[in-house]
Amino acid sequence: MKIGVYICQCGINIAATVDVEKVVEYAKTLQNVAVSRFYKYMCSDPGQELIKKDIKELKLDRVVVASCSPRMHEPTFRAVLEEMGMNPYYFEMVNIREQCSWVHIDKDKATAKAMYMIAGAVARATYLEPLEKKEVSVIPRALVVGGGISGIQAALEIAEKGFQVYLVERNPSIGGRMAQLDKTFPTLDCSACILTPKMVDAARHPNIELFTYSEIESVDGYIGNFKVKIKKKPRYVDIEKCVGCGACAEACRLHARIPNEFDMSIGKRSAIYVPFPQAVPLKYTVDPNNCLTLKTGKCGDHALCVEACGERDAINFNQKEKIVEVEVGTIVVATGYDLFDPVEKPEYGYEKFDNVITGLEFERIVSASGPTEGHIEINGKEPKKVVFIQCVGSRDKESNEYCSRVCCMYTAKQAHMVKDKIPDADLIVYYTDVRAFGKGFEEFYNRVQDEGVIYRRRELDDPIEVKKNGNKVVVKAKGHPDVDADLVVLATAIIPKKDSKEFSRILNINQSADGFLLEAHPKLRPVDTFTDGIFLAGCCQSPKDIPDAVAQASGAAVRASEPLAAGKVFVEAISAVIDEDLCSGCRVCEELCVYSALEFDEKDKIMKVNDVMCKGCGSCASACPTGAITMRHYDVKQILAQIGGLIR
Repeated sequence: MKIGVYICQCGINIAATVDVEKVVEYAKTLQNVAVSRFYKYMCSDPGQELIKKDIKELKLDRVVVASCSPRMHEPTFRAVLEEMGMNPYYFEMVNIREQCSWVHIDKDKATAKAMYMIAGAVARATYLEPLEKKEVSVIPRALVVGGGISGIQAALEIAEKGFQVYLVERNPSIGGRMAQLDKTFPTLDCSACILTPKMVDAARHPNIELFTYSEIESVDGYIGNFKVKIKKKPRYVDIEKCVGCGACAEACRLHARIPNEFDMSIGKRSAIYVPFPQAVPLKYTVDPNNCLTLKTGKCGDHALCVEACGERDAINFNQKEKIVEVEVGTIVVATGYDLFDPVEKPEYGYEKFDNVITGLEFERIVSASGPTEGHIEINGKEPKKVVFIQCVGSRDKESNEYCSRVCCMYTAKQAHMVKDKIPDADLIVYYTDVRAFGKGFEEFYNRVQDEGVIYRRRELDDPIEVKKNGNKVVVKAKGHPDVDADLVVLATAIIPKKDSKEFSRILNINQSADGFLLEAHPKLRPVDTFTDGIFLAGCCQSPKDIPDAVAQASGAAVRASEPLAAGKVFVEAISAVIDEDLCSGCRVCEELCVYSALEFDEKDKIMKVNDVMCKGCGSCASACPTGAITMRHYDVKQILAQIGGLIR
């Protein structure tokens, strides 16, 4: 057997702490090592050519590279072996950068550790066996979960590439949070004006099938072959017959008496409703929690909405929930975000005082389609003294440590809108730091200041309180004079959806420490998840503004389209293997597998592995009480050989 060992200097990342030349000389003394070399950057083209040349001329059987994390460059070096006709799993990688050079100061000790690590890798390489990646066919359809701007963008991008898309939205209309906004910063475009055409395009696209008022019930399978159950909630309205005339809502006994969620409960709606005038689809939905017919079985002498609908006969109180099963090759998750509830911060007086509202409530008040038709009114009066408070629930160790990114700029936008509608109003913004990081943001921030908006800085931990003062409230901030305000607007944090934990379980994807859905790598794979074939877009992954959400959605659409276009994918060959003679059927491993790759065979009373779904994490093998489970590429003899090399 002939093993080639290659040590990377990684510029000075490794060479500064590890004596690379000394390690190379040591590697030459190891059993089966035919050649040992070092190079400044092994991952570069010249470094790769060096390996190729030795494989060809020295007839190498195995290759060991000591450099950085396998997560970064293991695929790079495996590709080198494949190009030279070798099995890629004859390659072994040693991380002497993160695990050695970067964690040590003493050069002699770091050099010695690098030697031990390479000795272990060479010993393990002797026992490496050839593996073959598995080819899986791909169903040329995609699922997009979430009908906000990110989901709409992703669906349109995939559909434009010629693939069928199922777009699932839990609300009666697509549009998401962006539909609730009046204007967008820093250009002050009308939000509905730029969003509505996208909504209509998604509804009319021949390759997009909308599932509104629907939720994901379950997801099974693997990349290329996902089986998804979609729960279609009953609208109690036949969308094929409904023409969106609104006669039913006008006739409803509860007309304009139910708080409208779209208007943040400031406005009112009927028990049969559309969320907003530009809704897509523009079809009515019966609210089962408030409809008298559905709640009590009787709406007076008869249901007035049915009578108003007349010959169209669109209302059907006998509709039932339906489960629709679809098969898709890839999934894009664009489920959006929730907003921090300022009730958790009682010092701001939210819900205690009518003139303390959130930023999104302000958006509905200032919107021309909102409950006040765009007139800024609090208790029927135009406010003349308005205070904005930023970082409510953001950058706070007691709630959310992260910055929500959009608050600084939407506060500036809202201050501008107050000045535009009430020129003589006095405006004060309490801020901790202004983060105007995007294109045109700093200029917009300066413009708002020039319009007379006063910015008052406070330290992050400085207390700020809102107390009642007659018909007004008084804002008390440390280091600043008290302010009597007619209106206080709270810039609340973006937080993960309340059901993110349950949804991540359904999809078999991970959450980060802050609760958002976790990407595979924050720099190199920002839209991928650890589950192949599932991608992230928009604020479900982290707080971001509209341009960034749209950009990420386009990126996710491209990543989701790649397997669809290829028609097949190759999945990792490293997976669990079960010795059926040793398996006792205890099912301990089944509970541990986060990828749902293990299934109990009721007939044979043993566990079976789905090789395609298995990610080779090894949790099952380490927990198996009978030793029935082993891992390809990490079997016992390979691990013991590596340990022996480390302690030689």
